[in-house]
Amino acid sequence: MSNVYAILRAFLPLRNPVGFTLADTLELGLALFCLGAILGQGRLRIALHGLSQRPRVCMCFLAALPILLRLALLRHNPVPVPQTSDDFSFLLLGDTLAHFRLANPTHPMHRFFESIFVLQEPSYSSIYPLGQGIVLGLGQLLAGVPWAGVAASVGLFCSACFWMLKGWVRPQLALLGALMAVMLFGPLNQWMNNYWGGAVSGIAGCLVFGAVPRVWRTGRARDVAVLGAGLGLQALSRPFEAVLLAVCLLPAILFVPRASRMRLLATALLALSPAMGLTLLHNKAVTGEWATLPYMLSRHQYGVPATFTFQPMPQPHRALTEEQQMDYQAQKQVHDGLPNNPADYFARLGTRFKFLRFFVFAPMYLALPFCLPFMKRPKAVWLAGCLAVFALGTNFYPYFYPHYVAAVSCLVLLATMVGLDRLAARNGAAARLLVLLCVAQFGFWYGIRLFGNDDIFIASAPYESWNYVNFGDSEGRSAVARKLEAAGGRNLVFVRYSQRHQLREWIQNAADIDHAPTVWALDLGDTEDRQLVAYYPGRKVWLLEPDSVPPRLTPLAAPVVEAGSSR
Repeated sequence: MSNVYAILRAFLPLRNPVGFTLADTLELGLALFCLGAILGQGRLRIALHGLSQRPRVCMCFLAALPILLRLALLRHNPVPVPQTSDDFSFLLLGDTLAHFRLANPTHPMHRFFESIFVLQEPSYSSIYPLGQGIVLGLGQLLAGVPWAGVAASVGLFCSACFWMLKGWVRPQLALLGALMAVMLFGPLNQWMNNYWGGAVSGIAGCLVFGAVPRVWRTGRARDVAVLGAGLGLQALSRPFEAVLLAVCLLPAILFVPRASRMRLLATALLALSPAMGLTLLHNKAVTGEWATLPYMLSRHQYGVPATFTFQPMPQPHRALTEEQQMDYQAQKQVHDGLPNNPADYFARLGTRFKFLRFFVFAPMYLALPFCLPFMKRPKAVWLAGCLAVFALGTNFYPYFYPHYVAAVSCLVLLATMVGLDRLAARNGAAARLLVLLCVAQFGFWYGIRLFGNDDIFIASAPYESWNYVNFGDSEGRSAVARKLEAAGGRNLVFVRYSQRHQLREWIQNAADIDHAPTVWALDLGDTEDRQLVAYYPGRKVWLLEPDSVPPRLTPLAAPVVEAGSSR
């Protein structure tokens, strides 16, 4: 931290040539930025207007921009290191699809490979639906890095935001909203920097809500097909929220001429059918039943994920490892700690208001109220109703993450842009100021990530608000991976948790376990471990103790694990 102190001491008034404090420096930087933006706003406006009139070029630019901005940060913020059970499960799904199969056969030694959010029987598979796995699998196949699919999905989402907004507002405003999406959901956002995703569902929402006004205006079959495809993509990524999205679409039919409704409905169902067929095939391959989602089978077998608040917490129907038991108890505590009555339901809904900040920059909160006059229109009431359906529907789940409502993130952008446009009609300077403040906020934090160093990252991290950019390796996973890679050959790693172990998963196997360079296995004790060592002759055997600080990885000279060490 000595470098941090040195940086802060440099801003003492008597220790720098101009007598500036840190606040003075930040204020001057903001003033220079605003001055430059104001002086150059004419040329910028002309450039944005010209770009917005070329939709295809604009969409390609918007798709590439967040990816390029994130790639520029790789020096300090490399490709995200998977750390959570969700990361490992989604990566397993992507790896499975990259092997051109929907599920993997049950491993004969599967008792060593039990982990959270992964099924072992009747198949070895992730519990999650296909959507995010498809982009991870494509990233693995085309670029050799699953995260490439994550980055590409975020780029496509920002591009789709322009197309969606263009269906509701003029092109220049749509471009501004899409650029706002780049700053909100691009290089500094959680959706770009983990493997859970969010952008795939966001793309689905853009396709649906961008197609709706076009269908209302022209009734073209291709727009209806886009709507159906968007609903299908949502079903592939977030099945429950796909039901909410379908509920939202029901009133939209009222704005379509009655004579065209059956034709449009048939077209939408036809476009939806590939996704539904793929879902049925995936269900059959993973669970053995056409109508049983892997998610639901996991709930039956392991008791997780938790059910809705109005349902009882499920009971596990198979023996749990200590890690799985901790996860079950944690989810049960959250689930059972949320009373199921109207007062508590709406109180919980109120606590989730803070997540609006994930989708809107703070200065734009001042623009949002100006969209209220727009609500007098019936179609605007429908849009507000869609937001309400998602807010109320997801409130039945005990947990909440922003990607649950990613499908309506484009509607929040739309409300922001409409409010900003109406503010600009009253006072253009005020609207431009709000935009400049958003750009300045993004530019400040992006600049820190681009030009900063480790000390600055550590010092500024508590103040980054909703930004989430991977930095460092707090759990020591990369160091363990480097040591295994340096050892060469093929490895078998037994993971031994301590009594003070917290809920952090380390079993992270590939789809084809037997041919993977490293096999991660639970330490089940001397007798059991000998069987796995015998199953993998010729592999280097290691013992990993992840609860040591840092995690301790030691080679085992003989294929024997200390007796009495079983979990």
